Amino acid sequence: MGLFNRKKNDSDSDKSKEKGSWRRPANTAFKQQRLKAWQPILTPKTVLPTLFLIGFIFAPIGGLLIWGSSLVSEMSFDYTDCEKLQPSTNASLSWSPLPSNKYSYRLRAGLDKLVPNPPRYAFLDNTANSSVDIFNERQCIVEFDIPADLKAPIYFYYGLTNFYQNHRRYVKSQNSDQLRGKYVKPETLNNSDCDPLGATGEVAYYPCGLIANSLFNDTFYTPMLQNAQDSSQPQPYVFSSQGIAWPGEKKKYVDTPIRSGGYSNVSQITPPPNWARRFPNGYTVDNIPKLNEDEHFQNWMRTAGLPSFTKLYGRNDQDTMHAGTYQIVIGLNFPVLPYKGTKSFVISTVSWIGGKNPFLGWAYVASAALFILLAILGTARHFIKPRYPSIYDFYIPGMVSNP
Repeated sequence: MGLFNRKKNDSDSDKSKEKGSWRRPANTAFKQQRLKAWQPILTPKTVLPTLFLIGFIFAPIGGLLIWGSSLVSEMSFDYTDCEKLQPSTNASLSWSPLPSNKYSYRLRAGLDKLVPNPPRYAFLDNTANSSVDIFNERQCIVEFDIPADLKAPIYFYYGLTNFYQNHRRYVKSQNSDQLRGKYVKPETLNNSDCDPLGATGEVAYYPCGLIANSLFNDTFYTPMLQNAQDSSQPQPYVFSSQGIAWPGEKKKYVDTPIRSGGYSNVSQITPPPNWARRFPNGYTVDNIPKLNEDEHFQNWMRTAGLPSFTKLYGRNDQDTMHAGTYQIVIGLNFPVLPYKGTKSFVISTVSWIGGKNPFLGWAYVASAALFILLAILGTARHFIKPRYPSIYDFYIPGMVSNP
């Protein structure tokens, strides 16, 4: 039996100890969790002044943000139902008042008492006129008032609601290599995030994906001042499409995919399905869109995080937009009624805080009021029925007291 009850050699046990010793943390305060920790004791003397201090800091910050937002004038006009109106002709426009819930005027402080004339709109149907450009077959003409002069810079936005650009598949539906001018095989696109709009047969969609295919394509023409004081003719107020996208967006695109390392000829690419009206005969060498210069496209490709959003369409950094009655012609090409969405345009000034958004300021004010209210209630409670600290408030677990 001695064969089976052999004692372990001491040298073997020493080796096993040495073998496992590397797993033992070093005997330091950090690795053995003996670092000194600050354990604050919350007493009325420390908590109540802190609440008052936070409230007194938040209140002026909120007031400053509200004041900055009040310097902005913003006007919004919803033209979704324009195509439901009785069609008009250029010779005789049939005007209809824009419902009161379809527009809003939020003017800057000092002008908020002005009451502009209600806007109106008319639907122009030119589908029977073969000489009219395809993007002008159906137009909406909106007439609105600017109640006071608006100083530059002035921004022009379009807005959509119930359009979920934040959907997971939609956000991923693009190919960055193709947008940078690299050649991507049609079968690769069909098996990528661009699916189901990667390619048709052996021809690649350029640009591929759902985002590019759903590009917002309503066209906004220059607003015309109808009652200019120094002229009997309507005066244009021009919005530029330059400088409306982030500077870094241009680096994501190229002027043409027909290049070294890219596609060899235009027969290898075709417009997305929803771009067929813009390119009825497909791409040619002369009409391939220069995506690195198309800032409207760049803004659209930068997807929104919420289903209701606005995107910058134009800007004017120099000219004052004079008070008066304006008319703007809109080419109706982007459908929103099938998915129960709406579309609108917004004219806005800016201040040092940006656009008109008083929510952040009121959030600071509400937080300040809450902190001060809690501080007052706590102070009253402390004076009415004070609580004095005992020795147990200063007890630290693990502390050994002297006998």
